[in-house]
Amino acid sequence: MGSKFKILESILKHPTTVSFVRSKTTSAQYVSSRFRDPTFEKLMDKYKNFLKVISIQDLILANPTNKNDPPSVSLDFLNRLSQKLQLNRGATAFLRKYPHIFRIFYDPTRSQPFVKLTDVAFEISRQEAEAINASLPLVVEKLVRLLSMSTSKSLPLRAVFKVWRELGLPDDFEDSVIARNSKNFKLCDGNEPNTHVLKLFDEMRGRDFTAAVDNWRVMECCREDCEVNGMDLHYSFKQGFPSGMRLSKDFKAKVKEWQRLPYVGPYEVMAENKKTKSGIKRSEKQAVAIVHEFLSLTVEKMVEVEKISHFRKWLGIDFNIRDLFLDHAGIFYLSTKGKKHTVFLREAYERGQLIETNVVYDCRRKLLDLVVLGRHGLITGGFKCGEASKSGESESQEEDSE
Repeated sequence: MGSKFKILESILKHPTTVSFVRSKTTSAQYVSSRFRDPTFEKLMDKYKNFLKVISIQDLILANPTNKNDPPSVSLDFLNRLSQKLQLNRGATAFLRKYPHIFRIFYDPTRSQPFVKLTDVAFEISRQEAEAINASLPLVVEKLVRLLSMSTSKSLPLRAVFKVWRELGLPDDFEDSVIARNSKNFKLCDGNEPNTHVLKLFDEMRGRDFTAAVDNWRVMECCREDCEVNGMDLHYSFKQGFPSGMRLSKDFKAKVKEWQRLPYVGPYEVMAENKKTKSGIKRSEKQAVAIVHEFLSLTVEKMVEVEKISHFRKWLGIDFNIRDLFLDHAGIFYLSTKGKKHTVFLREAYERGQLIETNVVYDCRRKLLDLVVLGRHGLITGGFKCGEASKSGESESQEEDSE
């Protein structure tokens, strides 16, 4: 126990120096003392409330009224869900913080206040849905790739449901993607009651896929200023560390050694015995390659750790997912903002934004911009922008950060 406390004490005294000591402490200890990347932390500050806005938006859009009126939900309904939605001071206070996104109005026929999206927010949601529908062939390809990484070429449907938004799937993907591509996919009953497993047809198996990291290696090798020789680059991953993080010599040496370690790609089957010392190292690197490819398939190159953990067994990963992210901080960044941990693919981001954007991401970024805008840009007048005076709710109460 004494040696473990000495290690932790050393980390706390030198928080910006990185060395290979995480394996000698618990994940919780390491998370509390590791170097935090301010760029990703600032992005997660925005995303905390953005994710809550998305949850409310989904509830509104899932409750259509009639053809002439936009979808809406009662304010009372949202207030009753406040705890589940993690709205600390209730739905009303939260909604008022984002008048560019939500509008509270009084419905005289039902004698109570309701909530709907503003015209701008509704248009953004329409554009996103349109972009997703236009990219259905790409969505099918993503599902095929995800299933191809599975050791059994199958995945539990409920796990896919957890990441439908991250993968850019339509909310009715079971019908619009799976059912309409019956040559690629089939749904089977799971081992537990009322569960289903998504499987890849035999005809679709055995396809040769090029992993995202392989594409990077080709581009890197073709660069005129590339300083890495072909042998070192063959098994390397792009590494990136924020300014201010001091890397110890031991750390640099171990990273260089790890970069040269041969491994089997994410779409291949590892034949070597995973229980040998060499097999454990190669298996761990393949696991890194699998989660790297998983993140590359997502719209925003990020996902909650809890969600990706549901795929661990099916993807043949024998390691703790969070430990993989912590041990390879040059490839991944693990943010602990909020109650849920989120992992980012470092190489995909620059200054808090995706380097290579896509249409779906662009739509979500517009909504995020409205979240960041908050109450700025409002027109003062008889009543606050985004809320009808008949709601009967006082605006004098001080807003609390959610």
